[in-house]
Amino acid sequence: MTAVIRTAREALRGRRPVAAVWWEACAVGRSVRAAWRGPGRERDLVVQSLKAAGAALLAWAVAGVWLGDPMALMAPWVALVLVQATVYSSVRQAGEQFAAICAGAVIASAAQAITDDHTGALALCLPVLMLMANWSRFGRQGIYAATTAVFVLASGTAVSAAAVGHRVGQAALGAAIGVAVNAFVLPPIHLRDVRENLAALARESGDLLHTVATGLREGEWDAQSAAGWSSDAARLGRRLDALYSARSWSRESLRLTSGPLRRLQRVPTAVPPEDEDQRWSRVTGNVTALTRTLAVTVDEQRTPKAPEGPVLDLYARLLALIGDACHAEADRLLGSSAGPRREAETETTMDELHRRLQEGLREQGQGAARTAVLGTLVLQAENLWAEIVPEPGESAGQ
Repeated sequence: MTAVIRTAREALRGRRPVAAVWWEACAVGRSVRAAWRGPGRERDLVVQSLKAAGAALLAWAVAGVWLGDPMALMAPWVALVLVQATVYSSVRQAGEQFAAICAGAVIASAAQAITDDHTGALALCLPVLMLMANWSRFGRQGIYAATTAVFVLASGTAVSAAAVGHRVGQAALGAAIGVAVNAFVLPPIHLRDVRENLAALARESGDLLHTVATGLREGEWDAQSAAGWSSDAARLGRRLDALYSARSWSRESLRLTSGPLRRLQRVPTAVPPEDEDQRWSRVTGNVTALTRTLAVTVDEQRTPKAPEGPVLDLYARLLALIGDACHAEADRLLGSSAGPRREAETETTMDELHRRLQEGLREQGQGAARTAVLGTLVLQAENLWAEIVPEPGESAGQ
Protein backbone atom coordinates (compact mmCIF):
# COMPACT_ATOMS: atom_id res chain seq x y z
CA MET A 1 0.00 0.00 0.00
CA THR A 2 2.81 2.37 0.86
CA ALA A 3 4.45 1.66 -2.51
CA VAL A 4 1.20 2.45 -4.33
CA ILE A 5 0.86 5.77 -2.52
CA ARG A 6 4.51 6.64 -3.29
CA THR A 7 4.00 5.80 -6.97
CA ALA A 8 0.85 7.93 -7.13
CA ARG A 9 2.68 10.82 -5.46
CA GLU A 10 5.45 10.70 -8.03
CA ALA A 11 2.97 10.54 -10.91
CA LEU A 12 1.01 13.54 -9.62
CA ARG A 13 4.04 15.71 -8.88
CA GLY A 14 3.74 19.01 -10.75
CA ARG A 15 0.07 18.48 -11.62
CA ARG A 16 -1.52 20.53 -8.87
CA PRO A 17 -5.24 20.40 -9.82
CA VAL A 18 -5.17 16.63 -10.29
CA ALA A 19 -3.05 16.17 -7.18
CA ALA A 20 -5.47 18.27 -5.13
CA VAL A 21 -8.40 16.11 -6.23
CA TRP A 22 -6.40 12.95 -5.50
CA TRP A 23 -5.42 13.99 -1.97
CA GLU A 24 -8.95 15.17 -1.23
CA ALA A 25 -10.28 11.79 -2.35
CA CYS A 26 -7.71 10.10 -0.10
CA ALA A 27 -8.81 12.25 2.84
CA VAL A 28 -12.45 11.30 2.22
CA GLY A 29 -11.46 7.64 2.06
CA ARG A 30 -9.60 7.90 5.37
CA SER A 31 -12.62 9.53 6.99
CA VAL A 32 -14.95 6.81 5.72
CA ARG A 33 -12.65 4.07 7.04
CA ALA A 34 -12.34 5.83 10.40
CA ALA A 35 -16.13 6.13 10.69
CA TRP A 36 -16.51 2.44 9.85
CA ARG A 37 -13.81 1.23 12.27
CA GLY A 38 -15.28 2.63 15.47
CA PRO A 39 -16.29 5.62 17.60
CA GLY A 40 -14.54 8.87 16.81
CA ARG A 41 -14.96 12.32 15.32
CA GLU A 42 -15.81 10.96 11.87
CA ARG A 43 -18.57 8.71 13.18
CA ASP A 44 -19.94 11.61 15.26
CA LEU A 45 -20.23 13.67 12.07
CA VAL A 46 -22.14 10.84 10.38
CA VAL A 47 -24.53 10.60 13.33
CA GLN A 48 -25.16 14.36 13.36
CA SER A 49 -25.78 14.42 9.61
CA LEU A 50 -28.30 11.59 9.84
CA LYS A 51 -29.98 13.26 12.81
CA ALA A 52 -30.39 16.50 10.85
CA ALA A 53 -31.92 14.63 7.92
CA GLY A 54 -34.21 12.72 10.29
CA ALA A 55 -35.34 15.91 12.04
CA ALA A 56 -36.23 17.52 8.69
CA LEU A 57 -38.19 14.44 7.57
CA LEU A 58 -40.05 14.32 10.89
CA ALA A 59 -40.93 18.02 10.66
CA TRP A 60 -42.19 17.51 7.10
CA ALA A 61 -44.26 14.51 8.18
CA VAL A 62 -45.87 16.50 10.99
CA ALA A 63 -46.45 19.75 9.09
CA GLY A 64 -47.05 18.45 5.57
CA VAL A 65 -48.58 15.01 6.05
CA TRP A 66 -50.25 14.96 9.46
CA LEU A 67 -51.40 18.61 9.55
CA GLY A 68 -51.94 18.72 5.77
CA ASP A 69 -50.23 22.08 5.27
CA PRO A 70 -49.69 22.64 1.52
CA MET A 71 -46.88 25.15 2.25
CA ALA A 72 -45.06 23.16 4.94
CA LEU A 73 -41.61 24.40 3.92
CA MET A 74 -40.63 26.37 6.97
CA ALA A 75 -40.82 23.54 9.51
CA PRO A 76 -38.35 21.07 7.88
CA TRP A 77 -36.04 23.92 6.88
CA VAL A 78 -35.76 25.18 10.46
CA ALA A 79 -35.46 21.65 11.91
CA LEU A 80 -32.64 20.83 9.50
CA VAL A 81 -30.43 23.73 10.46
CA LEU A 82 -31.03 23.44 14.22
CA VAL A 83 -29.38 20.05 14.65
CA GLN A 84 -26.15 21.69 15.74
CA ALA A 85 -22.88 20.41 17.21
CA THR A 86 -24.17 20.73 20.79
CA VAL A 87 -27.59 20.80 22.44
CA TYR A 88 -26.81 24.19 23.97
CA SER A 89 -26.00 25.71 20.57
CA SER A 90 -29.23 24.23 19.16
CA VAL A 91 -31.30 25.91 21.89
CA ARG A 92 -29.44 29.21 21.60
CA GLN A 93 -29.65 29.31 17.82
CA ALA A 94 -33.31 28.29 17.92
CA GLY A 95 -34.09 31.44 19.89
CA GLU A 96 -31.99 33.63 17.60
CA GLN A 97 -33.44 32.08 14.47
CA PHE A 98 -37.01 32.31 15.69
CA ALA A 99 -36.55 36.00 16.45
CA ALA A 100 -35.05 36.57 12.98
CA ILE A 101 -37.89 34.70 11.28
CA CYS A 102 -40.51 36.69 13.17
CA ALA A 103 -38.78 39.94 12.20
CA GLY A 104 -38.60 38.89 8.55
CA ALA A 105 -42.25 37.85 8.40
CA VAL A 106 -43.53 41.01 10.11
CA ILE A 107 -41.40 43.44 8.06
CA ALA A 108 -42.25 41.64 4.80
CA SER A 109 -45.95 41.86 5.64
CA ALA A 110 -45.63 45.56 6.43
CA ALA A 111 -43.78 46.18 3.16
CA GLN A 112 -46.51 44.32 1.24
CA ALA A 113 -49.21 46.39 2.93
CA ILE A 114 -47.41 49.62 2.02
CA THR A 115 -46.59 48.83 -1.62
CA ASP A 116 -49.37 46.35 -2.48
CA ASP A 117 -46.86 44.69 -4.83
CA HIS A 118 -44.56 41.72 -4.25
CA THR A 119 -41.61 43.17 -6.18
CA GLY A 120 -41.95 46.55 -4.51
CA ALA A 121 -42.23 44.89 -1.11
CA LEU A 122 -39.03 42.90 -1.70
CA ALA A 123 -37.22 46.08 -2.82
CA LEU A 124 -38.42 47.87 0.29
CA CYS A 125 -37.78 45.25 2.97
CA LEU A 126 -34.66 43.36 1.82
CA PRO A 127 -32.16 46.24 2.34
CA VAL A 128 -33.52 46.78 5.85
CA LEU A 129 -33.44 43.06 6.68
CA MET A 130 -29.91 42.60 5.35
CA LEU A 131 -28.75 45.43 7.61
CA MET A 132 -30.55 43.75 10.51
CA ALA A 133 -28.77 40.50 9.66
CA ASN A 134 -25.57 42.03 11.06
CA TRP A 135 -27.19 42.79 14.43
CA SER A 136 -25.31 40.90 17.14
CA ARG A 137 -28.55 39.92 18.90
CA PHE A 138 -29.32 37.58 16.02
CA GLY A 139 -25.90 35.91 16.22
CA ARG A 140 -25.29 34.05 12.97
CA GLN A 141 -29.00 33.63 12.33
CA GLY A 142 -29.70 37.15 11.07
CA ILE A 143 -29.75 36.06 7.43
CA TYR A 144 -32.95 34.11 8.13
CA ALA A 145 -34.84 37.38 8.47
CA ALA A 146 -34.17 38.18 4.81
CA THR A 147 -34.75 34.64 3.54
CA THR A 148 -38.04 34.45 5.44
CA ALA A 149 -39.18 37.64 3.75
CA VAL A 150 -38.33 36.12 0.37
CA PHE A 151 -40.34 32.98 1.18
CA VAL A 152 -43.32 34.98 2.44
CA LEU A 153 -43.45 37.35 -0.54
CA ALA A 154 -42.36 34.98 -3.32
CA SER A 155 -45.07 32.44 -2.48
CA GLY A 156 -47.59 34.67 -4.25
CA THR A 157 -50.19 34.29 -1.53
CA ALA A 158 -51.89 37.21 0.14
CA VAL A 159 -50.00 38.53 3.11
CA SER A 160 -52.13 38.81 6.23
CA ALA A 161 -51.88 38.51 9.97
CA ALA A 162 -53.11 34.93 9.73
CA ALA A 163 -50.49 34.07 7.09
CA VAL A 164 -47.72 35.61 9.17
CA GLY A 165 -48.86 33.69 12.22
CA HIS A 166 -48.97 30.54 10.13
CA ARG A 167 -45.33 30.97 9.02
CA VAL A 168 -44.19 31.73 12.55
CA GLY A 169 -46.03 28.66 13.82
CA GLN A 170 -44.26 26.49 11.26
CA ALA A 171 -40.91 27.90 12.34
CA ALA A 172 -41.74 27.18 15.98
CA LEU A 173 -42.72 23.61 15.09
CA GLY A 174 -39.50 23.03 13.16
CA ALA A 175 -37.41 24.53 15.95
CA ALA A 176 -39.05 22.32 18.57
CA ILE A 177 -38.49 19.18 16.50
CA GLY A 178 -34.89 20.04 15.66
CA VAL A 179 -33.94 20.80 19.25
CA ALA A 180 -35.78 17.73 20.58
CA VAL A 181 -34.08 15.38 18.12
CA ASN A 182 -30.66 16.81 18.93
CA ALA A 183 -31.26 16.65 22.68
CA PHE A 184 -32.84 13.20 23.01
CA VAL A 185 -31.45 11.16 20.11
CA LEU A 186 -27.77 10.45 20.82
CA PRO A 187 -27.02 13.99 22.09
CA PRO A 188 -23.64 15.17 20.81
CA ILE A 189 -21.00 14.97 23.55
CA HIS A 190 -17.52 16.08 22.51
CA LEU A 191 -15.44 14.76 25.40
CA ARG A 192 -13.76 12.27 23.09
CA ASP A 193 -12.45 15.03 20.80
CA VAL A 194 -10.21 16.51 23.50
CA ARG A 195 -8.47 13.21 24.19
CA GLU A 196 -8.09 12.42 20.48
CA ASN A 197 -6.61 15.85 19.71
CA LEU A 198 -4.19 15.59 22.63
CA ALA A 199 -3.10 12.13 21.49
CA ALA A 200 -2.72 13.33 17.90
CA LEU A 201 -0.63 16.30 19.05
CA ALA A 202 1.64 13.99 21.04
CA ARG A 203 2.01 11.52 18.17
CA GLU A 204 2.69 14.21 15.56
CA SER A 205 5.28 15.79 17.84
CA GLY A 206 6.99 12.42 18.17
CA ASP A 207 6.85 11.88 14.40
CA LEU A 208 8.51 15.25 13.77
CA LEU A 209 11.26 14.60 16.34
CA HIS A 210 11.95 11.22 14.74
CA THR A 211 12.13 12.86 11.30
CA VAL A 212 14.61 15.46 12.58
CA ALA A 213 16.65 12.78 14.36
CA THR A 214 16.87 10.68 11.19
CA GLY A 215 18.00 13.68 9.15
CA LEU A 216 20.68 14.65 11.67
CA ARG A 217 21.93 11.08 12.09
CA GLU A 218 22.24 10.45 8.36
CA GLY A 219 23.82 13.85 7.76
CA GLU A 220 21.65 14.44 4.69
CA TRP A 221 19.90 17.63 5.67
CA ASP A 222 20.06 21.13 4.25
CA ALA A 223 18.05 24.34 4.10
CA GLN A 224 15.22 22.57 2.29
CA SER A 225 15.03 19.85 4.93
CA ALA A 226 15.06 22.42 7.73
CA ALA A 227 12.29 24.36 5.98
CA GLY A 228 10.24 21.17 5.84
CA TRP A 229 10.75 20.62 9.57
CA SER A 230 9.65 24.19 10.27
CA SER A 231 6.54 23.62 8.14
CA ASP A 232 5.73 20.47 10.12
CA ALA A 233 6.17 22.44 13.35
CA ALA A 234 3.67 25.00 12.04
CA ARG A 235 1.19 22.16 11.52
CA LEU A 236 1.64 21.29 15.19
CA GLY A 237 0.48 24.83 15.95
CA ARG A 238 -2.68 24.25 13.92
CA ARG A 239 -3.26 20.96 15.75
CA LEU A 240 -2.94 22.90 19.02
CA ASP A 241 -5.63 25.32 17.80
CA ALA A 242 -7.85 22.30 17.07
CA LEU A 243 -7.25 21.09 20.62
CA TYR A 244 -8.35 24.43 22.08
CA SER A 245 -11.46 24.34 19.88
CA ALA A 246 -12.24 20.78 21.01
CA ARG A 247 -11.86 21.83 24.64
CA SER A 248 -14.37 24.64 24.11
CA TRP A 249 -16.82 22.26 22.40
CA SER A 250 -16.44 19.74 25.24
CA ARG A 251 -17.47 22.34 27.82
CA GLU A 252 -20.47 23.44 25.77
CA SER A 253 -21.59 19.91 24.94
CA LEU A 254 -22.11 19.15 28.65
CA ARG A 255 -24.59 21.98 29.02
CA LEU A 256 -28.29 21.03 28.92
CA THR A 257 -27.53 17.30 28.60
CA SER A 258 -28.60 14.95 31.37
CA GLY A 259 -26.60 12.13 32.91
CA PRO A 260 -28.78 9.27 31.56
CA LEU A 261 -28.53 10.60 28.00
CA ARG A 262 -24.76 10.87 28.32
CA ARG A 263 -24.58 7.26 29.45
CA LEU A 264 -26.77 6.22 26.51
CA GLN A 265 -24.27 7.88 24.17
CA ARG A 266 -21.48 5.88 25.88
CA VAL A 267 -18.91 8.65 25.57
CA PRO A 268 -15.85 8.83 27.85
CA THR A 269 -16.83 9.98 31.32
CA ALA A 270 -13.77 12.18 31.80
CA VAL A 271 -11.28 14.16 29.78
CA PRO A 272 -7.63 14.99 30.48
CA PRO A 273 -7.32 18.11 32.66
CA GLU A 274 -6.80 21.49 31.04
CA ASP A 275 -3.24 21.51 32.38
CA GLU A 276 -2.49 18.99 29.63
CA ASP A 277 -3.38 21.61 27.01
CA GLN A 278 -0.87 24.02 28.49
CA ARG A 279 1.78 21.31 28.76
CA TRP A 280 1.50 20.38 25.09
CA SER A 281 1.38 24.03 24.15
CA ARG A 282 4.83 24.38 25.73
CA VAL A 283 5.99 21.21 23.93
CA THR A 284 4.82 22.66 20.62
CA GLY A 285 6.67 25.90 21.35
CA ASN A 286 9.90 24.05 22.16
CA VAL A 287 9.67 21.88 19.04
CA THR A 288 9.10 25.02 16.96
CA ALA A 289 12.11 26.71 18.57
CA LEU A 290 14.26 23.63 17.95
CA THR A 291 13.39 23.47 14.24
CA ARG A 292 13.94 27.23 13.93
CA THR A 293 17.41 26.88 15.48
CA LEU A 294 18.30 24.14 13.01
CA ALA A 295 17.01 26.27 10.12
CA VAL A 296 19.26 29.13 11.23
CA THR A 297 22.33 26.88 11.30
CA VAL A 298 21.97 26.01 7.59
CA ASP A 299 21.34 29.59 6.50
CA GLU A 300 24.43 30.67 4.58
CA GLN A 301 23.90 34.29 5.61
CA ARG A 302 23.97 33.48 9.33
CA THR A 303 27.01 32.89 11.53
CA PRO A 304 25.84 29.96 13.74
CA LYS A 305 26.75 26.53 12.40
CA ALA A 306 25.39 23.13 13.34
CA PRO A 307 27.59 20.82 15.45
CA GLU A 308 29.27 17.96 13.63
CA GLY A 309 30.57 14.46 14.24
CA PRO A 310 29.74 12.13 17.13
CA VAL A 311 28.11 14.86 19.19
CA LEU A 312 25.49 15.42 16.48
CA ASP A 313 24.77 11.70 16.41
CA LEU A 314 24.29 11.76 20.19
CA TYR A 315 21.85 14.63 19.85
CA ALA A 316 19.93 12.77 17.14
CA ARG A 317 19.62 9.75 19.45
CA LEU A 318 18.39 12.07 22.20
CA LEU A 319 15.67 13.49 19.94
CA ALA A 320 14.65 9.98 18.90
CA LEU A 321 14.21 9.02 22.56
CA ILE A 322 12.10 12.13 23.19
CA GLY A 323 10.05 11.19 20.13
CA ASP A 324 9.52 7.74 21.64
CA ALA A 325 8.34 9.41 24.84
CA CYS A 326 5.85 11.47 22.81
CA HIS A 327 4.49 8.30 21.23
CA ALA A 328 4.23 6.70 24.67
CA GLU A 329 2.25 9.72 25.88
CA ALA A 330 -0.08 9.39 22.88
CA ASP A 331 -0.67 5.73 23.73
CA ARG A 332 -1.29 6.61 27.38
CA LEU A 333 -3.89 9.18 26.40
CA LEU A 334 -5.68 6.55 24.32
CA GLY A 335 -5.61 4.02 27.15
CA SER A 336 -2.47 1.94 26.60
CA SER A 337 1.01 2.10 28.13
CA ALA A 338 4.50 0.84 27.38
CA GLY A 339 4.94 -0.28 31.00
CA PRO A 340 7.11 1.07 33.82
CA ARG A 341 10.13 -1.10 32.88
CA ARG A 342 10.30 0.28 29.34
CA GLU A 343 9.91 3.84 30.65
CA ALA A 344 12.70 3.30 33.19
CA GLU A 345 15.04 1.96 30.49
CA THR A 346 14.27 4.94 28.26
CA GLU A 347 14.93 7.41 31.06
CA THR A 348 18.24 5.70 31.90
CA THR A 349 19.35 5.94 28.27
CA MET A 350 18.23 9.55 28.16
CA ASP A 351 20.28 10.42 31.24
CA GLU A 352 23.36 8.76 29.71
CA LEU A 353 23.02 10.66 26.43
CA HIS A 354 22.47 13.90 28.30
CA ARG A 355 25.63 13.34 30.34
CA ARG A 356 27.71 12.68 27.22
CA LEU A 357 26.34 15.78 25.51
CA GLN A 358 27.23 17.88 28.55
CA GLU A 359 30.75 16.47 28.34
CA GLY A 360 30.86 17.47 24.68
CA LEU A 361 29.91 21.01 25.65
CA ARG A 362 32.67 21.20 28.24
CA GLU A 363 35.26 19.93 25.79
CA GLN A 364 34.60 22.87 23.43
CA GLY A 365 35.84 20.73 20.53
CA GLN A 366 33.33 22.16 18.10
CA GLY A 367 34.45 25.75 18.20
CA ALA A 368 32.70 28.62 19.93
CA ALA A 369 29.92 29.09 17.32
CA ARG A 370 29.08 25.40 17.05
CA THR A 371 29.26 24.91 20.82
CA ALA A 372 26.81 27.79 21.33
CA VAL A 373 24.38 26.18 18.88
CA LEU A 374 24.80 22.78 20.56
CA GLY A 375 24.09 24.34 23.95
CA THR A 376 20.89 25.91 22.62
CA LEU A 377 19.77 22.62 21.09
CA VAL A 378 20.51 20.70 24.28
CA LEU A 379 18.54 23.24 26.33
CA GLN A 380 15.54 22.87 24.03
CA ALA A 381 15.79 19.08 24.29
CA GLU A 382 15.92 19.34 28.08
CA ASN A 383 12.82 21.52 28.06
CA LEU A 384 11.03 18.97 25.90
CA TRP A 385 12.02 16.09 28.15
CA ALA A 386 10.88 17.94 31.28
CA GLU A 387 7.45 18.57 29.74
CA ILE A 388 6.88 15.19 28.09
CA VAL A 389 8.05 12.95 30.93
CA PRO A 390 6.28 14.15 34.11
CA GLU A 391 7.54 13.41 37.55
CA PRO A 392 6.33 10.13 39.09
CA GLY A 393 2.74 10.45 40.28
CA GLU A 394 1.86 13.46 38.14
CA SER A 395 -0.02 11.46 35.52
CA ALA A 396 -1.72 9.06 37.88
CA GLY A 397 -5.04 10.76 37.65
CA GLN A 398 -5.06 11.30 33.91
